[in-house]
Amino acid sequence: MAKQAPLKCGVAGVGYLGQHHARLYAALKQTELVGIYDANIKRAREISGEYGGKVFKTLAELAESCEAVSVAVPTDKHHEVAMPLLDRGCHLLIEKPITPSLEEAESIMEKARAQDCVVQVGHIEHFNPVMGFLEKNVTDPRFITCDRLAPFKKRGIEVGVVLDLMIHDIGVILQLVKSPIERIDAVGVNVLTKTEDIANARLTFENGCVANINTSRVSLKPVREIRIFQPAAYLSLNFAEQKGHFIRKGKLGLSKKDIPIEKGEPLALELASFAEAVRTRSNPKVDAKLGSTALEIAIRVTEQIREKM
Repeated sequence: MAKQAPLKCGVAGVGYLGQHHARLYAALKQTELVGIYDANIKRAREISGEYGGKVFKTLAELAESCEAVSVAVPTDKHHEVAMPLLDRGCHLLIEKPITPSLEEAESIMEKARAQDCVVQVGHIEHFNPVMGFLEKNVTDPRFITCDRLAPFKKRGIEVGVVLDLMIHDIGVILQLVKSPIERIDAVGVNVLTKTEDIANARLTFENGCVANINTSRVSLKPVREIRIFQPAAYLSLNFAEQKGHFIRKGKLGLSKKDIPIEKGEPLALELASFAEAVRTRSNPKVDAKLGSTALEIAIRVTEQIREKM
């Protein structure tokens, strides 16, 4: 059998996140880093010099040379960048959130359907080995708590902390609970920006499960943890350290067991999965529909917060 050629990939936007997309496209056996586009030509040349790939001056030139492109520009530019790439038949991995608005997200989905293009959304925690364990072992979640705290960085501030960070946990919770949301109660405050920098959301699902999410982008140290309570069992996991423990009810009472998780770089797993979805024309693990559903909930949380601010 002839060896399959690597997927020709490009990156639009090589800032904090985009640089790692470029690094991994160059390193993965399934992909080849063909090119880079960035509004800052100096930055594009810097990343090209480090990882290879041609620097393109326009999105059209990038699209002509690539089969698949990561869109890693600021969120408010996702639609503006994604649409011309889709017009030229490029498959896309769009960093989360898919867009700032549901209208733009729907526009991208319609264009992708018309062009028969794969669109994956960069909800990276879905590719964290921790999530793989949760998907196999969470069977009947009754109460979930998530804490996602981060030091302040001058990126992602074109949106509030809900669309910047909380949306990760919203996506994870939706995937695990698999039930419509009945009620949202949210509160937030701004600290360093004009939008909410700290937020809490309590999601009540129709099946009775309740999820409590705490998010901050003005914390002194990073935290990415989830705890799940279900009948006769309790799981506590750390997304950053990729470890945790499982407490179960046994014949002699409660037993604690450390969880054996095979560690891996989530972004590398995400890009490899994207390449496979493009190759096989299969539905990606985090498709535009799931990305849009998470966005819809994040917008509802944001609107409720801003009504109270």
